[in-house]
Amino acid sequence: MGFIFNNLLRRKSITAITDAESHGVGLHRVLTVRDLTFFGIAAIIGAGSFSSIGSACFSGGPAVVFLFVICAIACGFTAMCYADFATRVPASGSAYTYAYVSFGELAAWIIGWALLMEYSIGNIYVAFSWSGYFVNLIEGFGLHIPTWLTNNYPDSHQAFLDSKVGKLSDAWNTAPVVMGVKLIFDLPAVMINILVTWLVYVGTKESRNASNIMVIIKLAIILLVIIVGASYVDIDNWTPFMPNQFSGVMAGVSGVFFAYIGFDAVSTLAEESKNPQRDLPRGMIYSLIICTVVFIILALVLTGMVSYTALNVSDPLAEVFALKGIKWMLFIVSFAAVIAMTSVILVFQMGQPRIWMAMSRDGLLPKKFAEIHPKYKTPAFSTLITGLVVGIPIFFTTPKFVLDFTSIGTLFAFVLVCGGVLILPRNMNAKEKGKFKMPYINSKYIVPVITVVSLAVIFSNHASMIINDDTSYNIPMIVFYLVWITLAIFSFIKNYSLIPVLGLLSCCYLLTGMGWTNWMMFGVWLVIGLVVYLMYGYRKSKLNVVQ
Repeated sequence: MGFIFNNLLRRKSITAITDAESHGVGLHRVLTVRDLTFFGIAAIIGAGSFSSIGSACFSGGPAVVFLFVICAIACGFTAMCYADFATRVPASGSAYTYAYVSFGELAAWIIGWALLMEYSIGNIYVAFSWSGYFVNLIEGFGLHIPTWLTNNYPDSHQAFLDSKVGKLSDAWNTAPVVMGVKLIFDLPAVMINILVTWLVYVGTKESRNASNIMVIIKLAIILLVIIVGASYVDIDNWTPFMPNQFSGVMAGVSGVFFAYIGFDAVSTLAEESKNPQRDLPRGMIYSLIICTVVFIILALVLTGMVSYTALNVSDPLAEVFALKGIKWMLFIVSFAAVIAMTSVILVFQMGQPRIWMAMSRDGLLPKKFAEIHPKYKTPAFSTLITGLVVGIPIFFTTPKFVLDFTSIGTLFAFVLVCGGVLILPRNMNAKEKGKFKMPYINSKYIVPVITVVSLAVIFSNHASMIINDDTSYNIPMIVFYLVWITLAIFSFIKNYSLIPVLGLLSCCYLLTGMGWTNWMMFGVWLVIGLVVYLMYGYRKSKLNVVQ
């Protein structure tokens, strides 16, 4: 039993991982720091800013900007941990590869399995959102797609059962019947997945060029949205600023965090970067800073133009201009959303195959997943499988289910990346010119002092709530406090670096905003992944000493 447990924790050396890319045919190294920054922006500004930001504003009111700041801080600390790993391990695989170095094989598999939720399953939500804006865009030209070809089956069926009036029920009532089953699916979502899969399949340079053009277009249009929207801001709409208290702000964590996920996709492009140790960290950090500024300004403009109560819609940017009667902006917003979400799908569709390629090189997936196309120099088979993993669920799932499912997996990966930096030996080498090196700030006293002061304030407030009989026990928060105290103790003993500690705490705090349903779905997903690993990866791993 002890032998099996040790095998589950077997680690791969940094040298072995970086040498792996030299086996077989390599990928095209064509990406610069500008390209990587644009890929990061392409991944971050998309469905989150054009869709899920609406529900977050509805939950938190104008104070949702605090949640954007919290998420940005958490992602900022995490980005520096990614950057540190990217400098030490300049190879494809993102958090999966980093976990293999720090925690061992089982954790690496879990991360790889969790990242499947971020990239492939997250792309399902983006495809749904893309479809909604695309339909609005073409309807502006007088073109119409039948409702049964622009909606999903589960929501349409539920709308029919609830006797609701609208597009969903229309889709059910007008859909043709094939072999006794209503034919309802989102055709635009399926088609954009096929188009992007083809683009990613034929080459990195082609994907880069398309991404860069789309980023420039969407940033220009978002700037126009902010400028035009700012002239219609009524500061009375910012009152009350926090209508549902801080719990209301945190209720939007899934939507806001979904807006941020994607900067880590840059780290999957290590083997296509000209200088990964210099450019990957810069690309992640630059894109995160730019997008944070955009999100905060955008949230203030939206909640200033109309009451936060009007923003619980799938297309909030279009909704605010519709309510203000600015019809010419509706076309521009829809066009920007289509461009923005296309770029998100593109980057995520590039990230997933490269993670599978790294896992295949390690023996955890069949060799076919590491196959490089002789002409296009892309992970061809993995790219096609990614297209299927995104495309098939579009026929039977819903946007809300996918959104909740995605954020928790990404946060879990971020937690392990920050924790992995703490486990690795501290980089004592002098900073090399042009390469990122995480600043070391000793947390020995800082974290324990912050912990004692913060918990004292929290518990004193909690005690007063108990006296007033106005409290309930939040189990996720209790677990978070225990993690916080444990980290404070180890920070004092081990002299941990402050940045990864703060990153770990920030991500753990965001996890407390996830509901029990999210955790149950994630637990089931991990169990399925564990079964797959034990049946195949554990035995086929190149680190397996049992022949």
